[in-house]
Amino acid sequence: MPLPFPSRALGVLLLAALFEAGAVAAPVPAIPDAPNVDARNYVLIDPASGQVLAARAADQKAPPASLTKLMTTYLTFQAAARGSLKLDQTIPVSVAAWKAGGSTMFLQPDLPATVEQMIQGMVVVSGNDAAVALAEAIAGNTDSFVQMMNATARQLGMANTHFDNVDGLPTPTHRVSAHDIGILTEAIMRQYPQYLHYFGEKTFTYNHVTQNNWNPLVFSDATVTGMKTGHTDEAGYCLDATAVRKGRPLIAVVLGSTTRKGSAHAAEALLDYGYHFFETRRAYRAGQIISTVRNNQANPAQVPIGTASDVWVSLPIGRYALLKPGVSLAAQMSLPLKRGQQVGTLILSEGSREVARVPLVALKSVEKAGWLGHWWNVIRAKL
Repeated sequence: MPLPFPSRALGVLLLAALFEAGAVAAPVPAIPDAPNVDARNYVLIDPASGQVLAARAADQKAPPASLTKLMTTYLTFQAAARGSLKLDQTIPVSVAAWKAGGSTMFLQPDLPATVEQMIQGMVVVSGNDAAVALAEAIAGNTDSFVQMMNATARQLGMANTHFDNVDGLPTPTHRVSAHDIGILTEAIMRQYPQYLHYFGEKTFTYNHVTQNNWNPLVFSDATVTGMKTGHTDEAGYCLDATAVRKGRPLIAVVLGSTTRKGSAHAAEALLDYGYHFFETRRAYRAGQIISTVRNNQANPAQVPIGTASDVWVSLPIGRYALLKPGVSLAAQMSLPLKRGQQVGTLILSEGSREVARVPLVALKSVEKAGWLGHWWNVIRAKL
């Protein structure tokens, strides 16, 4: 039968003492508002914590143009990592791929290319022909691939996204949000680090044609590592920019800028804002015992709880000392309890603002105590 765990929040002082990097409260400096940039929608995300540092209409649906190819790329990386595609594998070029409109890597039906070349052609020079050819290689046809794109978007939590095609050519219902592109970018960075170097390549040559990367920031800012640009008359100029400074990554997604230069300036300004005014620290390590819950009907009665992964927190510089933890425990929990099973939620707050919620799990398995063990636990608890 379900057995009750204590439902009261654990002591804040106890949890605060367990923070990996403690701090002493001091006067808190004010930080400026996010920069006013040329963009209809934007979001600035720290992928370590997953937190949004700045945003404008970030959940509003908008046309993505060639940022669509980030999902095509994600599924290509997935296929390569699983071994269903090999980077040196040659892929035939269909007439449909050859005739794809818009930006191109200049594929030809009589000149097959490798998977790696098509990845480069898609992420460096935004080749629609490469996107179509890869989609056909993975799913057999673009319609089936689009179904995969939408299913994957749902799995990743991209709540305001719907894809109609693999390359981003405009349709009335082909939409993303800036936040969703940030979620997808974070997934690419986390799951496929072995392929990230493609996004930062400055040029790409295929069939004796050399083209520059469409992302101007890879030329002007050595800390920028990728990812993707896009443009249509409807979408405006779009840019998903990733950077790493002093080992810390950030993601800036800009949609609907009026000029290509405006999108680059907007992304750069957002990245500068994030690096200058925010810091990210690890509050807890994976498997660290945050507290112990007692249950007299469990064997053993003391159940250590913590998080399954590292907990990172992003805050304005100088405000980490104001971070306060609390715990909400499940009112009922069945025994036996398996290691890794969720038993509650860690809630991190800065003042009245909730910063993060992280699942708390049992750090060891416990069995249901027998009748004698239960009463022994009761007696020991009173000693």
